[in-house]
Amino acid sequence: MNNVYIGLLIPFVGTTLGAGMVFFMKKEMGALTQKALLGFASGVMIAASVWSLLIPSIDMAAEQGKTAWIPATVGFLLGMAFLLLLDTIIPHLHMDDEKPEGMKANLKKSTMLVLAVTLHNIPEGMAVGVVFAGVIIGNTGISIAGAFALALGIAIQNFPEGAIISMPLRSEGLSKGKAFTYGTLSGIVEPIAAVITILLADMVVPILPYLLAFAAGAMIYVVVEELIPESQMGEHSNIGTIGVALGFVLMMVLDVALG
Repeated sequence: MNNVYIGLLIPFVGTTLGAGMVFFMKKEMGALTQKALLGFASGVMIAASVWSLLIPSIDMAAEQGKTAWIPATVGFLLGMAFLLLLDTIIPHLHMDDEKPEGMKANLKKSTMLVLAVTLHNIPEGMAVGVVFAGVIIGNTGISIAGAFALALGIAIQNFPEGAIISMPLRSEGLSKGKAFTYGTLSGIVEPIAAVITILLADMVVPILPYLLAFAAGAMIYVVVEELIPESQMGEHSNIGTIGVALGFVLMMVLDVALG
C-alpha cells in the first residue's frame, strides 16, 4: 500500500520541481520552449489516454463479459462532458489571453492563471487514482509497474507545466516564493483526486472500465481544447508538433516497457 501512495505523489512532485524553476530562471520561458513543452505534454497525455486508460478499459470490459466498446465509449464521452462543464463554470485565464473564461468572478489575474492549470490537473489526478485503484482491487489487468509508468509519464509532463505557470506569475509581480507556492498548489488537486478515487476503490469495481475511459476523455479534452491550440499559436508551430511526437513516443515506451 505504501507503494501506491508513493505513486500517487509522483505527479505532484513533478509539478513542484517545475514550479521550483522560478528560483533558477531569471527570465520567463521563451515562446519556442513553451511551444515545445506544451506539445510534449500533449503527446504524453494522448499516449497515456490510449495505452494506460482506453485499452485497459476495453480489455477489462471484455473480461467482465460486457460489450467491450460500450464502457470505453460512454466513459470517454462523459469525461469530455465533465471537463466541458468545469471549463464553463470555473473562472480561469490562459497565459496569452486577456479575457477570462468561465463564470464571471472578481479574482486576481494570478489566481485565474492558477485555476487554468488546476483545470488541466484534475483529469490527470483522476487517471492516476483510477489505475492505482485497479492495482489495489486486483484481477483488473492493471499492473503496479503500469500504474507507476502512468504516474511517471504525467510527472514528466507536469515538470514543464509547473515552470510554465510559476514563471509568468513571477512576471506578474509576485515574489519568487509566492510564484513557487501558487505553481505548486496548482498541482495539489492531482493527489487529492487520486486519493478520493482510491478510497472509493471497493465501490468502483463494476464501473472501473467506465472510470478509466472517463479519465481518458477528460485528459483528451484538455489536450484538444487547451494544450495543442496554445502550442500551435503564432510562428514555428512545428516545434509544438515535434513536442507532441516526442511526448507520445516517450509515454508509449514507458507504458509498454513497464506495463
